[in-house]
Amino acid sequence: VYISPDRRVGLGFRRLAIIDLSPLANQPMANEDGSIRIVFNGEIYNHTVLRRQLEQRGHRYRSRSDTESILHGYEEWGPEVVHKLLGMFAFAIWDENRRQLFFARDRIGVKPLYYTQTASGKFIFASEIKAIAQHPEVIREMDEEAFVHYLTYLVSPAPRTLFRNIYKLEPGTRGVVDRFGNLQTERYWDPLSPNGSQPTIDIDGNPVARSAYIDEFESAHLGRGDSHGSKMAAKPAERESFAVQTVRALLTRSISDRMMSDVPFGVFLSGGIDSSTNVALMASALSGSGRPVDTFSVGFRDLEKYNELQYARLIAKQFQTNHHEVIIDSRLAMDFIPELPYYQDEPLADPVCIPLYFVSRLARESGTIVIQIGEGSDEIFAGYPWMLRELKFHNTYWKFYGFLPRFIRQAIYVTAAIVLNARGNYLPLEYLRKGTFGEELFWGGAINFTEIHKRRLLSPSFFAQLESSYHIAKQFHEDALQRDGNADYLQRMVYVELRNRLPELLLMRVDKMTMATKVEGREPFLDHRLVEFVMRLPQSLRVKNSTTKYILKKAVEGLIPDEIIYRKKQGFAAPMNEWLRDVWYPFAEDKLLNSSLMRSGYFNLDFVRGML
Repeated sequence: VYISPDRRVGLGFRRLAIIDLSPLANQPMANEDGSIRIVFNGEIYNHTVLRRQLEQRGHRYRSRSDTESILHGYEEWGPEVVHKLLGMFAFAIWDENRRQLFFARDRIGVKPLYYTQTASGKFIFASEIKAIAQHPEVIREMDEEAFVHYLTYLVSPAPRTLFRNIYKLEPGTRGVVDRFGNLQTERYWDPLSPNGSQPTIDIDGNPVARSAYIDEFESAHLGRGDSHGSKMAAKPAERESFAVQTVRALLTRSISDRMMSDVPFGVFLSGGIDSSTNVALMASALSGSGRPVDTFSVGFRDLEKYNELQYARLIAKQFQTNHHEVIIDSRLAMDFIPELPYYQDEPLADPVCIPLYFVSRLARESGTIVIQIGEGSDEIFAGYPWMLRELKFHNTYWKFYGFLPRFIRQAIYVTAAIVLNARGNYLPLEYLRKGTFGEELFWGGAINFTEIHKRRLLSPSFFAQLESSYHIAKQFHEDALQRDGNADYLQRMVYVELRNRLPELLLMRVDKMTMATKVEGREPFLDHRLVEFVMRLPQSLRVKNSTTKYILKKAVEGLIPDEIIYRKKQGFAAPMNEWLRDVWYPFAEDKLLNSSLMRSGYFNLDFVRGML
């Protein structure tokens, strides 16, 4: 804990030691004269590169920790230090000389940062909402607008949380609170970089002005012109070959970088292409060391259609890993449910939190503290079958429907509403509603309650006060086109995922469940260098001849078995339907119908009972 002499600033930290286990790396950490202090959650994978550069400029280190590289980096570069960092991070720096607090969240949003400002002007921040909620001036109330968006997106989109006046910093964002309590934030990174023009990191961990991979791909292989103004005809075979080699190289380096640790590390292994690639490249990096990869898998008792253990075992056998498994059933999962809200901080409507918790606990019990996870690959490489369906629908029927005069679309919608409402076919009706009123087709990859559903789910008085959740998706689409006016629809879909569902739902379920068991999760597929490159690839290299994840599959051919690469996607899921038909139903019915939320006046109780 640090408290300033005037008692106007306080910083506190609980450490999960990964790099430099000595007390010298404890936080809050100060610079040489104590004028700058930092608290930092995450890992900086290029910190040794930065250390060499900073030591050459006269900075003196007292530890081996990556925290100190951020600290000295801020002394040297100020707020621009964020562009020098390769890794996952949420940090805050108190600058006594400037009398300001500087804070930032990593580019992709792997690590969270929450904050609030109280009525008396206090700025309070933390990596968990529960810490902020302990302050006596923080009032715990539900943000009704965030709640309504949660019903649509399964999570409250940033910057809102389910708690009124408690916010989450968006990915790729930095901010400053000055001595008067004025807060300013700005985005410093975006998934779509126009012509690769934003600052980045090269493959060796050095900060650079722009991506050489993007420059080479777009000039030599897309015919967009090189630095000398010449143009070359695009050659599909060369273009694909270069993309395959680059993806393989960036992924290999990303996995190697994320093996940086002073504690044991391993891989969560589902047996899919992503986790299997993780294992293969980690095993290659460890070859000659005599150390096997530690792998961890989770299965479900008596529910074989959800299990991928046979594929996980195939990979474990091929790469001779030290393999661990845990099997969970409905009773074990239900016993965990009362603990889940505490670990989640705010509701994350994703049952995968349950198996994630148990496989994380298995890793910790085995002595493994750092875990690599395949999260994010399906988003950036377009690996979901629904992406292909949405893309085909958008490029055919949707475009045709949009050409119809609006009065004809309205007539079709009104007529269809009568028929489809009577049949309970709400999804086709929602598509028609979007097309009729000129909304974007794609709002996100896990839309739960549509606007039509919410009209039925919520009480008429509450629904009448609400704004549609569409403006959130609309803003993401507009941002994508502003960054790149030539972005195809697949790029826009991936962009929407990278702005909302990935950072605020998928990455938070990983972070919350791993941190709950004192394990650190690392996501090599979300190395921002890889994301920047893949986001510039044309649709034909991500989805080809109805093959999703095309470029990744080509990049890992020969690395893992074709049986794994080209098997039908199963996905990491929890068997909620089966569990709800088992011992869960009475428990779930009681908790839902007798909750204070059901007595709040928000819901149409007849509709809720009908759903059950």
